[in-house]
Amino acid sequence: MAAWPPEGSRREWLAANRQFRDCVVAELQARGPLRSRDLDDRALVGWRSSGWTHERNVSQMLEFLWARDEVAVTKREGNERIWDLASRVLPNEMPEIPAAEAKRILAERRLRSLGIARPKSAGAIGMPAEVEGVKGPWVVDAELLERPFEGRTALLSPFDRLVYDRERALALFDFDYKLEIYVPEAKRKWGYYVLPVLHGDRLVAKADVKAIRKEGVLTVPALHMAIGATAGDVEGCRSELQALAKWLNLDKVKINRTIKGR
Repeated sequence: MAAWPPEGSRREWLAANRQFRDCVVAELQARGPLRSRDLDDRALVGWRSSGWTHERNVSQMLEFLWARDEVAVTKREGNERIWDLASRVLPNEMPEIPAAEAKRILAERRLRSLGIARPKSAGAIGMPAEVEGVKGPWVVDAELLERPFEGRTALLSPFDRLVYDRERALALFDFDYKLEIYVPEAKRKWGYYVLPVLHGDRLVAKADVKAIRKEGVLTVPALHMAIGATAGDVEGCRSELQALAKWLNLDKVKINRTIKGR
């Protein structure tokens, strides 16, 4: 964090907006926790981006100061983050960790969250392994090898680490998946906001879901079952969709189509 950002546009932008940075820190110091919209945009140079962050100067400044451990999220109200000085949110007795050691720790935690990964993405750690039927080397977190496994059924976020790496998901699970919210509707294969479904140790389906709150219904325009999916897999998906509807305070689930073999 102390070395961030590296050379490049982020460092140049922070340097050009030093006064803006000081104002944000001073406001938090004086007024306490604030939303981003409670802070004035005093940027001398606007943040330029080809994406949704273009000219979102306050949000970008807060993100950058968070990356430098100068501010932190103290709580959330709905979808809004409430920011404060990091010194008032995080423990201040933590020892400084050298950058090389921090990278090693991060690599270990990343591999532990994945369980198994390609060597190039594991940061030279892990135990070498082979996966039957899959070409190329892998590495695994050795601590997980002897741990007992009990499967369950779960709807996954599109950003879950199990499916985030598309090549890994395809190689290990034969599961082709892509979040298609930015794909034109006519070109979508599965739907707008599609949730992968884990059942036991397999990815068995993709559920296109939409909450229609006025009607109290969780609508599933299409439930795409994987090739070889069983009746038990379908029932597991239906049960998890019911649980999701209950969590969203919706009265019922309506599955328009169940598509097999995709």
